Amino acid sequence: MSDRPLRLLAHDSDDLAVVTGRLQGADVLARDMAYLPKARRFAFVAARFNWLAAERGEIERVATGAHFDGVLSAATQGFDPRESDALLNLISIEFTPGEAPAGEVALIFSGGAEVRLRVECLDAHVRDLDLPDLDARADETPPTGRADD
Repeated sequence: MSDRPLRLLAHDSDDLAVVTGRLQGADVLARDMAYLPKARRFAFVAARFNWLAAERGEIERVATGAHFDGVLSAATQGFDPRESDALLNLISIEFTPGEAPAGEVALIFSGGAEVRLRVECLDAHVRDLDLPDLDARADETPPTGRADD
């Protein structure tokens, strides 16, 4: 990875749009997602497509960790989280406000799969990880679309 490691925080919808732009097209294995109710945290590891490298003609995926704090509940739809080898492709992350500052975070994957998080407030953290090669986890084909950053 030749770019500076990604480190992002999201506390509002504008911040989350930047996070979505960087994680769009990321591959996530069901086994790499966890809801930790006592810690009020939902976390996952993704193989994100490196859009900056793509602008230089390089195709690269980067191991990236993300977590949401203040999570009150988590629910899945469209996939069985017990199928640990299920590979999900992240399309977007959306926040729907509720009674301020609470709301719902939706991680939307291709094929109709979703993870919905009821949160006290929007508190997302994303950073690149120093993990071994991701070739065995995701192919190197660039995703077909990209959200505007």
